[in-house]
Amino acid sequence: MSATPSFTTERLTARLWQHADAERAFDTYARWEVARWLGAAPRALESPAEVPAMIDRWRQRSADPRYGIWALERKDTGVVAGSVILIPLPDEDGTGNGEIEVGWHLHPDSWGHGFATEAATAALAKGFADGLAEIHAMVRPGNDRSAAVCRRLGMTPQGRTTRWYGGTEFDAFLATRP
Repeated sequence: MSATPSFTTERLTARLWQHADAERAFDTYARWEVARWLGAAPRALESPAEVPAMIDRWRQRSADPRYGIWALERKDTGVVAGSVILIPLPDEDGTGNGEIEVGWHLHPDSWGHGFATEAATAALAKGFADGLAEIHAMVRPGNDRSAAVCRRLGMTPQGRTTRWYGGTEFDAFLATRP
């Protein structure tokens, strides 16, 4: 799998994570202020040695060109601002049922610049262009910044749910194809 862009925005290129991005990935995902909002059991990376396998998993999850966990590279600096995701949501048994999640994980130095909204807008457009009718966002309660991104995206609040991610409680948002 190459570093060919999956999509671009005015300021960002969404592309596959590369092993050359390992230092930036570690600097992002080793920070509790980022990791605390992610997944069923949040955990900050403890060692740079964890990063190559993580990048390999992300690249595998990006094998189907409709979905992925993509690096967001800033066009002006070449620095990776973080990740944008468009991935199948697992249901209770972990198999998934065709429902798709959009999300964003940004390095703190990239917060407050509109990158999450810009990247997620493009990810939603990609998903809808690829035939999706609905796309979900899961926001951990208390993550006011991500909830605000969902509102800026025009997503509809669906209330709290424990449906995905091993029964962990999230605030659910829904975008429907225009």
